[in-house]
Amino acid sequence: MKPPQSFSSVTASVQPLKAVSLDHFHNTVPSKEVLELWRSADAVCFDVDSTVCLDEGIDELAEFCGAGKAVAEWTAKAMGGSVPFEEALAARLSLFSPSLSQVQDFLAKRPPKISPGIDELVKKLKAKNTDVYLISGGFQQMINPVASILGMPLENMFANQLLFGSSGEFLGFDAKEPTSRSGGKATAVQHIRKVHGYKTLVMVGDGATDLEARKPDCANLFICYAGVQLRETVAAKADWLVLNFADLINSL
Repeated sequence: MKPPQSFSSVTASVQPLKAVSLDHFHNTVPSKEVLELWRSADAVCFDVDSTVCLDEGIDELAEFCGAGKAVAEWTAKAMGGSVPFEEALAARLSLFSPSLSQVQDFLAKRPPKISPGIDELVKKLKAKNTDVYLISGGFQQMINPVASILGMPLENMFANQLLFGSSGEFLGFDAKEPTSRSGGKATAVQHIRKVHGYKTLVMVGDGATDLEARKPDCANLFICYAGVQLRETVAAKADWLVLNFADLINSL
């Protein structure tokens, strides 16, 4: 596959969470078993929005197109797991129906806001011969630059696809992509594991759709990254809860 073009990232104006108390969680210190699984992982799959990146891509695109607040409210419902992801995705897109030219303009003017430490973590995993993937409920058109910044091949990215007509008008999204619906990340992880025969696979993310990947034949371990958004119900069920990527880097 042709490598993605070069992109640059920017330091975000929205900084990661720092002052959040995690005292009421039991999973901020990893068990010996969790550490062993993390260190022995053949593959690590990362969520993109509010994990690899400091924002929610669809919220940013909606704000750029003038529908930020309404779309952000739907995103909160989707990530918290209170509504089916496919319902929230369709509802959000219907609020602003982005054209191809708007998406292209957005990408030109809004470089990805990469979370501190993720580039170092990806490099360290690669140095250990651990395969790294991006699995997102966001859109391929917006995640391509992220993959480029992290030096990841596009075939290691699983995300949704915006559809446009011959004049660039918005048509919808590809509902055949597994990440377009609830349980879709688990389907993607299961596919990755089956194709490559990984013994130990880890999912890192912040939302309900990431947690769904933690089940037999999918991810052996779910690490909740709460450095951008702390979603209480998701964090409570994680095998390991972290506020920064330095914890993951230093534990390898």
